[in-house]
Amino acid sequence: MGPHPAVAAIRLAVRRVLHDLLTEHHTDTDAVRAVPALRAGGTSDGTDAPARTRAARPDAMTPPAADAGSRPRSGGDTLVSPPVSPPLVLVACSGGADSMALASALAFEAPRLGVRAGGVTVDHALQPGSDLRAAEVVLRLRELGLDPVESVAVAVGRDGGPEAAARDARYTALDAVAERHGAAAVLLGHTRDDQAETVLLGLARGSGIRSLSGMAAVSGAGGRYRRPFLQIDRQTARKACMVQSLPVWDDPHNTDPAYTRSRLRHEGLPALEKALGKGVVEALARTAQLSRDDADALDAWARRAERSVRDASGVLECAKLYALPVAVRRRILRRAAIEAGAPAGSLFARHIEEIDRLITGWRGQGAINLPGKVVARRQGGRLVIRQG
Repeated sequence: MGPHPAVAAIRLAVRRVLHDLLTEHHTDTDAVRAVPALRAGGTSDGTDAPARTRAARPDAMTPPAADAGSRPRSGGDTLVSPPVSPPLVLVACSGGADSMALASALAFEAPRLGVRAGGVTVDHALQPGSDLRAAEVVLRLRELGLDPVESVAVAVGRDGGPEAAARDARYTALDAVAERHGAAAVLLGHTRDDQAETVLLGLARGSGIRSLSGMAAVSGAGGRYRRPFLQIDRQTARKACMVQSLPVWDDPHNTDPAYTRSRLRHEGLPALEKALGKGVVEALARTAQLSRDDADALDAWARRAERSVRDASGVLECAKLYALPVAVRRRILRRAAIEAGAPAGSLFARHIEEIDRLITGWRGQGAINLPGKVVARRQGGRLVIRQG
């Protein structure tokens, strides 16, 4: 008899992510080995590289053997490569149902695929006894067989509000832990419900299509952060913990009406489902994916078009910008402002609209002041964006 359907669902989601990571890991390993292989008499297409051949097979989901790449080559040369270490994947775990379910799935799947698995919990120090809770999470992760496991305490600032400040502190800590251990990825337990909430929050702020695309399955520098549960609902994760007898911690902040996301979770979404019927969460998550596809396409278009709207000295030309669709043009303007020094997090739609009017509604108006002491002005048919 197989595992409970909830357990099977979370394990399958994690297995898919680990397969992707292993494929990337083998590709990177092959690229590194290609240079010494050529020096030792290997061929440029890798035909004399056993490790490459193994990694190219669809079922090659285990790391290459320790002696791979060290066999004699033609011509009497011998290439000695160090053993390839299996990648390390960390799970970020708060002790809640979503992240505990994720940790249990990682602990089950990782050894079967030849992946090292560890965990980290972040102590935000926002509640009495948070250090004790973090110590308990560390113990639970170790009991699952994860190693290394550690707790990291952070100081939460005030910039952007309590939720944003806590998030910034958490990701800074996770980045540091991942770099210290050389982790290939950090798994996050965001579910389909979290995705729906993120879309609604973006909609309430009047944000653009990129904000409505919610959280990406892969994000961070080099694709560090992976979210296996974006297609899994919160109830499935909790059920998986229950049938596996995994203790979970319910963060009181998640039910505190002082927090916007908490109000949305316990009041807003239930009201929408009452008014519109079941399926709102699934529809919002689907909207996120459709929006992300569109946003990615528009971003790519803007990157290609940007080269054609600059003069020989690299300055933006207003007439060429005017000819572009507004969605493409404003993406170029935003990128230019950020490159000039405007902080991305402080650059809002109203700023970009004001810059855009220098192109579409030019009546001799003065310079536009942007965050980061960046100034945008129109000069002789060109748009100049720079600090100062």
